[in-house]
Amino acid sequence: MDSDMLAREAVAARELAYAPYSGFRVGAAVQADNGKTYNGCNIENASYGATLCAERTAIAKAISDGARHILAMAVVGDSATEITPCGICRQVISEFTDPEAPIWCGTRDGLFTRRTVRELLPFAFTPADLASAAGSRENG
Repeated sequence: MDSDMLAREAVAARELAYAPYSGFRVGAAVQADNGKTYNGCNIENASYGATLCAERTAIAKAISDGARHILAMAVVGDSATEITPCGICRQVISEFTDPEAPIWCGTRDGLFTRRTVRELLPFAFTPADLASAAGSRENG
């Protein structure tokens, strides 16, 4: 799937957002290793901590369908400037992508900028870090 198609999927997902508190709709789409595309929208909750971000919704749909790796993502909000995933989403994204995976960040006007996971979360805590820590304990 090309970046334009992924961006269109994210824009379509944004229209499904449930955002009665902030009024800020976000859509995301991911291309998974199983060849499928999954989209998600933000789903707000009166208890703000229970709110689901669009990026994590899309990833959860992919993983629960059997995908294990995200090849690319697009995310778009209602703002005139590009939006990027929040910190929690960046960490979740880093769990399922390569550091150089493209993350297309968009504006409400449909302008998307290519970012990478490494650029968005340069010091990510990854599964490799856990493996390295386990190896250190065994050797120490």
